[in-house]
Order: sequence, then structure tokens, then C-alpha cells
Amino acid sequence: MARDSAATKARLLDAAFAEFAAYGIAGARVDRIAEAAGANKRLIYVYFGNKEQLFDAVIERALAMGAETVPFDADNLPDYAGQIFDLFVANPDLARLLFWKQLERPGATDLEVTAYRAKNAAVATAQQQGRINADLDPGDLLALVLALSQAWFTAADGMSPTGTSSSWTTQRLAQHRTAVVHAVRRITTPHG
Repeated sequence: MARDSAATKARLLDAAFAEFAAYGIAGARVDRIAEAAGANKRLIYVYFGNKEQLFDAVIERALAMGAETVPFDADNLPDYAGQIFDLFVANPDLARLLFWKQLERPGATDLEVTAYRAKNAAVATAQQQGRINADLDPGDLLALVLALSQAWFTAADGMSPTGTSSSWTTQRLAQHRTAVVHAVRRITTPHG
């Protein structure tokens, strides 16, 4: 029974991820999530509570997957930014889901608060030890690194040669990634 419950929860989270990435919280429909998961709609409420709590569970799962896929290294922030870029290229729905979170459910989850505190502390230590640029506050530097790694996913579609980001060639994606890594290297390399 526990195995069925875990499998059902996983299917519901997968279906909810796709639904929320496509429609956000306001546009998402619990009926569609249940149907896509092959589950009874009632189980969403039993396992997760309301739609917002289901969204929070999806976000927590996505953030945990991202942290596992892209380990943080304060001593190599350019590579970290490049790996985040790669994660979004491979998982465009993840970028959309996180943008919906910022629009409809701003504020950090407990997981985000804990993760950012640890990252800020690691950046501060690397700055104090002269391994990365100390000109900026650790939180500001981390925010810039994250923003640069996501910049091409938030830029207007008109910036691409054909007008849509979905039509970027492999070569153009490589150029974007190189620009991200280079920009992060420039702001994190210690002077002198």
C-alpha cells in the first residue's frame, strides 16, 4: 500500500509540475493534474492539501532536484552559472515553473532560505580568503550570478536571430552559455 501511495504521489507531482509550468497556479486545474496522473482528484487534497500547497511541494521537489543536479561551488561560480544555464536548456519547464513562482507565490520557501544562507556563507568565506572578488556583498554577488545564469531565459524573444528562443541553434546556445560563464568570471575573479 505504501508503495502505491508513493507512486501515486510521484505521478501527481510530475503531472502538477507540467500543469503549473504551463499555466501557473491561477490557470492550473486540479482536474487536469489528477487526470494526467491517472489518480483520483481527492488524493491531491489528501496528500498535499490545497492547490497552493501542491504548488509548494512541486517547487520544493524542483529545487531539490536542481541542487542535486547542479552542486554549488563558491570557488567556481562561473562553472556553477554555466551548469544552471545547461539545466534550464535541458528543462525549459523548470525555468517557466520558477518564473510562475516569482509571479504568483513570491517569497522564499524554507528550503530556499536554508540553501541561500549556506551559499551566502560559502561566498563570504571565499571572499574573505581572497578566492573570489570581495567588491560586492556576498548576497549581491550570488544574486548576480544567478541572474546572469538565467538571463537568456528571461530576455525578450526578439533578442534571438529568428525572434523566438525556442529556435536557438546549438551554436547560439553555446554562445549564450559562453557569455554567461565569461560574465560571471569577470565579476567573481579577484582583482590583481
